[in-house]
Amino acid sequence: MNTVLSALKQPKSSPKGTSARVEVRGRSVSSRALAVYLQLTVRPFLTVWSKAPGLPWPMGLVDYAGMLVPPLKGTEYRSVMLAECEAEWIRAEGVGNDRVVLYLHGGAFVCCGLNTHRRLTSRVSHSVDAPVLSVDYRMMPRNPISHAVEDGVDGYRYLLDSGYRPDQIFIAGDSAGGYLAFMVALMLRDLDLPTPAGIVTMSPLTNMDPTGKLEHDNASRCAVFPAGAVPALTMLADRVDARIVVEGTRGPRVSPVDADLTGLPPVLIQAGSTEIVLADAELMADRLVAAGVDCELQVWQDQVHVFQAADFLPEAQHALRTIGQFVRSRSAIRFAQDSA
Repeated sequence: MNTVLSALKQPKSSPKGTSARVEVRGRSVSSRALAVYLQLTVRPFLTVWSKAPGLPWPMGLVDYAGMLVPPLKGTEYRSVMLAECEAEWIRAEGVGNDRVVLYLHGGAFVCCGLNTHRRLTSRVSHSVDAPVLSVDYRMMPRNPISHAVEDGVDGYRYLLDSGYRPDQIFIAGDSAGGYLAFMVALMLRDLDLPTPAGIVTMSPLTNMDPTGKLEHDNASRCAVFPAGAVPALTMLADRVDARIVVEGTRGPRVSPVDADLTGLPPVLIQAGSTEIVLADAELMADRLVAAGVDCELQVWQDQVHVFQAADFLPEAQHALRTIGQFVRSRSAIRFAQDSA
């Protein structure tokens, strides 16, 4: 694949945060085939799901199916317990201990888990040369999204208790896990816990209001999500939240794009140019910069939702290398600042 970076690292003058939008050109034959496959399989299922998201769908089977996908050869993994959920250490062969990644998986807050994401997290571990703590957070419909955020915070506390400094910790997530990555970082700030070194998100959901996504050109172009799945997820979250509010255990939900984003660490966002959550990625990048946060948004030509998980794609391999570069560069900057 001949990949060309258009507008590579072009910082815009900003009175607050620095911004870079990177258009990654080039589309392999394998990525085209994957898009067609998803359009014929996953998208029809999500269309059916969107008609009745409140039914007792056997979402737990998705994570069991993930056991069929092995991690990278030589990867070590072991389970640990957090306060309210399980987590898993992932260590690709030969990685160091100078930094660590707290990872929050995607799955629309209703499915996936440690098994489905073990291959991806092992590749993240290899790319950033660091172990990964993958959090098996509590999910809907049994738990509201706020419980998942709390589990992510518990994972961060676990890393601090394990001896990692805040400047060694990066928070990462894909899809719904991107939403959680931002919300965990915001909760850390509100709890007066130290700021992590950076945030990395892949195809992040950042706005539970479906309006922007439905009005975007990609609403009919996304290979994975039909337009109807977006409001269906919001309605499910509202229904779960309403039940919890009646029980008196939470306040109103706030999406990352609507939060006070000041004080967050540098951010890398990757998204495909035709996926429905590109609207969220673009809005989040704009609001991060307006809040004084350095953000790089990479838009990958015609790539599907969380294409990084398909490691047979040359684009996925390239994207993970850029994630590794971002993490290593931020680690070097923080080390230089601490040594000055």
